[in-house]
Amino acid sequence: MKKMTIALISGGVSSEREVSLKSGRQVFEALDRAKYTVLQYDPKTDLQKLMADAPTIDAALIILHGPFGEDGTVQGMLDLLGIPYQGAGVLGSALAMNKLAAKRLYENAGLRVPPYVCVDRKGSLDVDACIDRLGLPLVIKPVSGGSSIGMSIVKSRQALEPAVEKAFLYDRSVMVESFIQGTEITVGVIGNDTLEALPPIEIVPGEGYEFFDYEAKYTAGATREICPARIDRALTEKVQHCARMAHEALFLRGYSRTDFILKDGEFHVLETNTIPGMTPTSLLPQAAQAAGISFSLLLDRLITLSIEDHQHRKTA
Repeated sequence: MKKMTIALISGGVSSEREVSLKSGRQVFEALDRAKYTVLQYDPKTDLQKLMADAPTIDAALIILHGPFGEDGTVQGMLDLLGIPYQGAGVLGSALAMNKLAAKRLYENAGLRVPPYVCVDRKGSLDVDACIDRLGLPLVIKPVSGGSSIGMSIVKSRQALEPAVEKAFLYDRSVMVESFIQGTEITVGVIGNDTLEALPPIEIVPGEGYEFFDYEAKYTAGATREICPARIDRALTEKVQHCARMAHEALFLRGYSRTDFILKDGEFHVLETNTIPGMTPTSLLPQAAQAAGISFSLLLDRLITLSIEDHQHRKTA
């Protein structure tokens, strides 16, 4: 059987570049060399080379996080080049990256979200109105972005404006939402037309971490990740159903991972990741392993799904 040529795209120019490079290295090691010839590209330096090589590439694995990678920009370029790629297309990538657009689609689909308001850099922040409407504590985060970069938890009126200004360093629009105290659960979904929800994972930030922030995500031992989550069968099926609903609400393909807060038997959607962390110990690969899918086989499946979806779009 002829080996496929895979473009492994990692690095990029976002604030999550180092995480992307680390993931890319581990994906490179995990890809089966009996099946694939792997070519590596960094969008920061290699876009012209990628375009030149496009006719020889069978499929791409996009291992990028944040703007200019997870937001539809690279996906659009690959569409123009005719290269299949794993995961969401331009529309789904852009919707999931924009937390305001995603929340509106979640709500339209009947999913619960924490109460929120959106603040634009050009507008004025009415601190008292925000607190009257949403209460305290509050979660402040850029509308676009990932890995909890620029995010804060605000417990006092005086801390609100500085937290919003911090978030404005990463985006011109900022989300202010009610903080819901509960259990954080994340659920991966795999598939194009037929969706498989993976076992839920319970996330328990370690001492010294108020929430699953950038440091808690990427510091070894900073967070406990319990798979399957310590919830009963009924709640497991409920959150898996919600994860599939979120995936479909954002017009996603291939795979995704949606984060929830569980409180009083109800799941509140936080956000959906269209390119989840892809090291063997990242959350989605952990859940896949619990479902009997090794990291290498997970990559095989994502490549197969990307080619299937590309062929479907060509004939639609």
